[in-house]
Amino acid sequence: MPFNVDTLFLKSFVAVAETRSFSRAAEAVDRSQSAVSLQIKKLEAGLNCQLFDRSNRDIRLTDQGEIFLNYAQRMIDLQWEAYSRLNQPEIRGEISLGTPEDFATHYLPEILASFAKHHPHVQLHVTCDLTLNLMQGFQNGSLDIVLVKRDPESVKGGTKVWREPLVWAAAEHYQTKNPIALALSPQPCIYRARALSALDRICIPWQIAYTSPSLAGTIAAVKAGLGVTVLPANMVPQGLASLGKTTKLPHLADSEVALFKRNQLSPAGKMLVTHITKSLEHNIHLNY
Repeated sequence: MPFNVDTLFLKSFVAVAETRSFSRAAEAVDRSQSAVSLQIKKLEAGLNCQLFDRSNRDIRLTDQGEIFLNYAQRMIDLQWEAYSRLNQPEIRGEISLGTPEDFATHYLPEILASFAKHHPHVQLHVTCDLTLNLMQGFQNGSLDIVLVKRDPESVKGGTKVWREPLVWAAAEHYQTKNPIALALSPQPCIYRARALSALDRICIPWQIAYTSPSLAGTIAAVKAGLGVTVLPANMVPQGLASLGKTTKLPHLADSEVALFKRNQLSPAGKMLVTHITKSLEHNIHLNY
């Protein structure tokens, strides 16, 4: 019999593969854990092979699962590309998009390249800056769409598009000192606020050793051993290491990325908003 697969099954499979957890995968695809488990069982039955090794506490892909993961991601991407290509492919216009630097460099290049490929007559103007400056640009009309970092507990509005678990990061083999030397962005910055609030909560003394509005500048300082910084868990670059519990540094609460758009957005702008949100939804790399 031919192999037929529901796209929702593929999304659940990719989510489990990325998170190595059925519970986290269920959260990512907005399904119950039992529903995700049933989807994976049906997928394995249809493929006539085992995709995950469940013998140990950690869930891992089997050799067949590793092979199928690439195909599953391609099938999900092709579905979205087909939708994007068929919906107003000849749309025209200009769009100004604002985004945090790290989010832009880590997640958006492929998403924006795909949009440009399928909508060649749309001009994109992308600005990377701190959240405060991005919101000011949005409010004064110079930016049509902005992606901003925020505290999900205190700042509302917009549409949540990403959750960011945060970690302490430092140069490999870096030894923390007392007071803790920090390399952070200037105020206001949610990573900075998270770091200082967490340290003050358990009375750990700290000092700001390096301040830079540039992510590249901060990472360079941390690699040079000037201090500890805060980064999203899956954005820790080569040359830095996430600091474990042995350092006694406190847990950092999550932040999130939200999308704000103008009420009177052009058709090109609406298409970009849909493309970004759908691409992030299909690009399931859940932070953990």
